[in-house]
Amino acid sequence: MRGVLEAVAPRRLGLDFRWLLGSSWLNSVGSGMALAAGPLLVASRTGDARLISLAALLDWLPGMLFGLYAGVLADRHDRRLMMVLGNALRAVILVALVTMLVTHRISIAAVLVTMFVQGTSDTFTQAAGGAVLPMIVRSEDLGVASSRFQFGAMGLNRLIGPPLGALLFGLGEAWPFATQLICSALAAVLLAQMVLPQHGTARDQRRRATVEIREGWRWSWAQPAMRTLNLQIVAFNLAYGAVWSTMVLYAHRRLGLSDAGYGLLLASIAVGGVVGAAAYGWLERTFSMASIMRAGLVWEASTWGVLAWTRHWWVALPALALFGVHEACWGAIFAAIRGRIVPTVLMGRVSAVYILLLTGGLVVGAAVGGPLSHRFGLAAPYWFGFGCAGLVLVAIWPQLRHLTYEQEAAPEPS
Repeated sequence: MRGVLEAVAPRRLGLDFRWLLGSSWLNSVGSGMALAAGPLLVASRTGDARLISLAALLDWLPGMLFGLYAGVLADRHDRRLMMVLGNALRAVILVALVTMLVTHRISIAAVLVTMFVQGTSDTFTQAAGGAVLPMIVRSEDLGVASSRFQFGAMGLNRLIGPPLGALLFGLGEAWPFATQLICSALAAVLLAQMVLPQHGTARDQRRRATVEIREGWRWSWAQPAMRTLNLQIVAFNLAYGAVWSTMVLYAHRRLGLSDAGYGLLLASIAVGGVVGAAAYGWLERTFSMASIMRAGLVWEASTWGVLAWTRHWWVALPALALFGVHEACWGAIFAAIRGRIVPTVLMGRVSAVYILLLTGGLVVGAAVGGPLSHRFGLAAPYWFGFGCAGLVLVAIWPQLRHLTYEQEAAPEPS
């Protein structure tokens, strides 16, 4: 057992890294179950594609609304405490949801409100969490540490969580959310054990939130690598949000899959993600990051075209698996670059800019995907995603040369 622990979380990364990784993996399993169970719950109450896409939109919207202010708080206050409180709030929300399901007093409106409040909790947790890893892990170990989180994001969140969530949902609507509740509570307990280096700003040193937000925004735009990554994520998530918001209907009605089949469709991305995370070290040694990113983004755009064209699950599954390979490699590149070039004092706000752009693309995409699907058919969001991603890829292609670890961080603000 000790040998497995050493292989997964090497001692040189520290005890605080193990607490952080354990909490992250617990949340990955819990949110992975909700990834399948949430849309299934909404689809069990309505067949309207607009309402189903609205549920996804409300889960992503808080990052767009509150992300920048969450970054300010993460740079001002105790990041560990923010993460503990965020997980505790998620647990409270899940208690309310499970209670409504058990007592059969649930409505589509209550589900949508729950999605929004939980998304708000996640926004503040992620703003603080994105700034913690470089505080507890040495710069030269960030690649190894990031790969462990990628395994959680892809292997647990996408591979184990969705099929398990779909299976538990079939046994009873409350079971996947009750299990997520337990995961969130345990994650809060693990995070409470962490001891972070001193950080934050004293009350008399703080400026107006708008001034601090502009500071983080200017830094993110001035640094070439972060600017490239931020432009890429907002544009491609516009396509991603459009296709993902109605995928549960796409799986059921176009591919003819059951609830369990829908979970396996989501899991196929995770299979590719695990492969991508395992192969990333070799890819980085063999190819430049710009080359890895270009190849991945070409396939990301192509994936939506393939899904728009096919009606066969045996075509959709491998296409999404290859998309998962790209997603894992993209995540590793982003985490390593951010951890090495962003000053600690700005980490929360720079992470928040990324969250804003990420969720902004998803929100707009989801707002487009539902009406497109309702008006023109289930393939329409995928054709939209294909066209949108292809045009943006052509526009940002020259900027991908900025993706390198060797760039120096901009000076920290005085």
